[in-house]
Amino acid sequence: MMSPLLRRPVVAAVAAFVFLSTGSWQALHGQAVPSARTGAAQPASAGVRAPLTIDWIFGTEGRRVASTPPAVWLDDGTVLVLDTRKPDSARTFEVLDPATLTRRAVLDMPRALANFKAAGGDSGTASSLPWPVAFDAAGRRALYESNGDLFLLDLPSAHFTRVTTTDVQEKSASFSPDGRRIAFVRNNDLFVYDIDAARERRLTEDGSATMLNGTLSWVYWEEIFGRRDIGYWWSPDSSALAYLQTDESPVEVSYFVDFKPVMPRVIQQRYPKAGYPNPRVRVGLVDVSGGGTLWVRIDERPWEYIARVKWLPDSTRISVQTMTRDHGTLDLYFVERATGASEHVLTETDPAWVNINDDLYFLKSGQFLWGSERDGFLHLYRYARDGRLLNQVTKGEWAMASSGGGVFWLRQAVTGIDEADGWVYFTTNKDQSIERQLYRIRLDGTGMTPLTKEAGTHSVSMSPDARYYLDRYSNIRTLPELSLCKAAGGSRAVLAPPRPELLSPFGVQFPQLMKIPAADNFPMPAQMLKPAGFQPTRRYPVIMYVYGGPSAPTVANAWQQAVLFDQLLLDAGYLVVQVDNRAATAISKNLENTILKRSPLTEVADLASAARWLKKQPYVDPGRVGVWGWSGGGTMTLNLLTRTTEFKAGISVAPVTDWRYYDTFWAETFMKRPEDNPQGYEETSVVGRAADLHGRLLIIWGTYDDNVHPQNEQAFIDALIAAGKLVETMVYPMRKHGIDDTPAQKHVYRTMLEFWKRAL
Repeated sequence: MMSPLLRRPVVAAVAAFVFLSTGSWQALHGQAVPSARTGAAQPASAGVRAPLTIDWIFGTEGRRVASTPPAVWLDDGTVLVLDTRKPDSARTFEVLDPATLTRRAVLDMPRALANFKAAGGDSGTASSLPWPVAFDAAGRRALYESNGDLFLLDLPSAHFTRVTTTDVQEKSASFSPDGRRIAFVRNNDLFVYDIDAARERRLTEDGSATMLNGTLSWVYWEEIFGRRDIGYWWSPDSSALAYLQTDESPVEVSYFVDFKPVMPRVIQQRYPKAGYPNPRVRVGLVDVSGGGTLWVRIDERPWEYIARVKWLPDSTRISVQTMTRDHGTLDLYFVERATGASEHVLTETDPAWVNINDDLYFLKSGQFLWGSERDGFLHLYRYARDGRLLNQVTKGEWAMASSGGGVFWLRQAVTGIDEADGWVYFTTNKDQSIERQLYRIRLDGTGMTPLTKEAGTHSVSMSPDARYYLDRYSNIRTLPELSLCKAAGGSRAVLAPPRPELLSPFGVQFPQLMKIPAADNFPMPAQMLKPAGFQPTRRYPVIMYVYGGPSAPTVANAWQQAVLFDQLLLDAGYLVVQVDNRAATAISKNLENTILKRSPLTEVADLASAARWLKKQPYVDPGRVGVWGWSGGGTMTLNLLTRTTEFKAGISVAPVTDWRYYDTFWAETFMKRPEDNPQGYEETSVVGRAADLHGRLLIIWGTYDDNVHPQNEQAFIDALIAAGKLVETMVYPMRKHGIDDTPAQKHVYRTMLEFWKRAL
């Protein structure tokens, strides 16, 4: 699915564990910057306010204002931390004991860095190692990738071993659960490396440009596994791997032309567009000791996609989830490792589409937990081994919701399970759709209790025994902090407090949370930023940011990095508004389903209502309202400019202009295949509506956008030319969808700022 860089849906912006930087937002001029969970204010610096600049925002200082230390739980219940807030030369890996709160260094960083360079690794000019590709479960070893090769770090000795020395790239490396082996992919074949024996073994032999073993095709990487190259899965006993084999030969080839060298190179990508053939996939099972692959047999029901693969705890079976081409049916199978035979367990259906989620958990009792939106909200259900429903665990007109760690279109709300005491821990939007709070509930569905109390967004990672959790917390006026908490309550230690002092010189403004009514009075979540010295009797131009995709909210009671660029818009005298149409709110699957076969027509109606409401406010200049968005938001911008007359100007970055140009999985989720919904594809294309463009338009894209292909922008611009419509463009050579290198980031936001000054 399409997702912009700085302005991305908030569900995707909440940091994973490891804890990486997310974003920001603002408040009224003269109000203090709150600190910590209490919301207590710290006064801004006295004297003249320092100006924010694009160079600062996208420089080292701007990027680190919301950072918290990366951390990961180890099997023994301790936490491994790298305090990235310290100077580079003072950093090292530490282990934190949650019971005693003691921390101890577990790596001689200068020695490890020197050893890394001696082993042939490239750390550049850094004076410390970054967070690795992976740690083993004991926290004794770490994996690094450098110049396409793999390096193994033994933390106690600070010694590096070079695992591979080849002319091709090794990728997708991971430790076995017992920490004794490493699996990786080379030339689209799967390998394992025995650490003690210092020997690698090749597990597959048929990898090629179109046959992928243990690594993913583009559409599976992007849409199904959420930008994670998860193409194989270790058995819990570390003796075998299940892996996805992908045959891409049926998939059509798309091309990108570089501007260099003198005779430009041509890059090929296999990208299945709506209605065209998908890659063929199957699941194999292979022992790490060698031998051939045993192929999983699933032929009881028709299917198109392998949605998920997961081992059962006894290592004798795997679970496989399949999905039909129309996304209306998802089936769960259990497969015998010894034979490859499958047993159908349960089926999920939805009149619109079934969302993939990662809330499948196997209990020691043989039962399992399963996330489902069958009643219109994401809830948890408990099943017997044979697929017999035992009880619904969570219920009500609210949804479990991811608190962090992934893209918005995948769901994983369960954070921990204490089977011995019968508790399940999960995050939810129950209290406010724009918040994420941690709750627990018993397996039988009783005793539901909130554990986090502070209004805002809690991104939670629990210890393996579910006794403790790390909480990365922020709200709309508070920078993120990292705390260690007891699951039973009553104890909290702040490991990394928020740092408002980093922003205090700039007098940062924060947004006001609000509701804007749709035409039928549906309360759409919104937030508004007002310039310093706001005067309610004056009429201000408005810039409205939109995204609009299904369950992809942009409004949240959370810190969002986009606040920093918005300060420049405030300084130029604009109001800045965000609003989520009903399908984007993530309140329920029922609201998502309203876009079936006609996206973005229903979203446009809501967002146009928001613009009309804004124009009625006494402090808004109704003749100077602009709209912009990136990716899905770029698509929405073009629709608002061609289907309404509410906006004077708009900026569309990397938009889809016709769903026939986008990939099978995402486009067909809600639009179905073009042959099944020809009228819907025709009606939703903006290419055919170019003559209806209202207002000034700036279109921005990268020539190597392998997500939303440049075909989209070129088709629309060609239609504008035919219609005699003028358009401004900014093209970024050989940049992909995010336009994410630092010089290009600075350039794109300068370009947008200058456009608004001209157009509004």
